[in-house]
Amino acid sequence: MKPVEIYTSPSCGYCHAAKRLLTQKGAAFTEHDVSGDASLRRVMMDRAHGGYTVPQIFIDGTHVGGCDDLYALDRAGKLDPMLAG
Repeated sequence: MKPVEIYTSPSCGYCHAAKRLLTQKGAAFTEHDVSGDASLRRVMMDRAHGGYTVPQIFIDGTHVGGCDDLYALDRAGKLDPMLAG
């Protein structure tokens, strides 16, 4: 599988939902907690082209968006091919 990165905060329900879907897909992911790290949040925002809400998800370095975007990719049948490596 391709590498997945997800920027999160502990109290974010959307973050938990996105991680749950990735786990169900068998995708390992690297999680970056931005809740107490302003510099990491700036890195996330730069990578996400200004996206400041969590989660922000990247598959193989490509920004796919947030939780709703991840689920939309799955419904469209596009998530599995993106994750396949």
